[in-house]
Amino acid sequence: MTYTPGAKQTVHTIKVTLRGSRPTIWRRLEVASDSTLRHLHDVIQATFGWENYHMWVFDSASGRFGVTDRELEIRNAATGRLDEVAPHAGDRLRYTYDFGDDWEHEIVVEAVTDPEPGTAYPRCLTGRRAGPPEDSGGVYGYEYLLEILADPAHEEHRERLEWLGLDSADQFNPGSFDANKINDALSGLAMVLAKD
Repeated sequence: MTYTPGAKQTVHTIKVTLRGSRPTIWRRLEVASDSTLRHLHDVIQATFGWENYHMWVFDSASGRFGVTDRELEIRNAATGRLDEVAPHAGDRLRYTYDFGDDWEHEIVVEAVTDPEPGTAYPRCLTGRRAGPPEDSGGVYGYEYLLEILADPAHEEHRERLEWLGLDSADQFNPGSFDANKINDALSGLAMVLAKD
């Protein structure tokens, strides 16, 4: 994100939905409108609890943005801004993380507003369900992981617990959502846009 003293700042309210998830996994976020897509990538990683281990890309009407790759026609995400690729309420873009697991996210701009004085952005307003663990195999692999965790007699149950670093399956609740925990994860990326 860029900050120019005296410049008019706005905030995008966006809904980020993990495509294909059932029940749906989503986050409603407020981010500075002039955030770069590189910054937005970091925000999404923090809100879903991922570790930024894999390739990623934003697909928009303005083109593809991520780690520059001429063959794949991906431009540098640090040069694309949210308010340029999705300037208005109703605009959409797609974010894909991990080209193997293929976590596709639909991003919808719900509103563009003035920042609240004294409020740091980005921030998570609400959401639903825990983010899937890193490298759990995409939406279908995650569903299979949940089946294994729910069945202590499953032949892979103990192995998957060890992989997740858990002592028991009840330590991972796929239905949990904690906006405060997510906002703590976002705090290192946050900035106050409007003074009191």
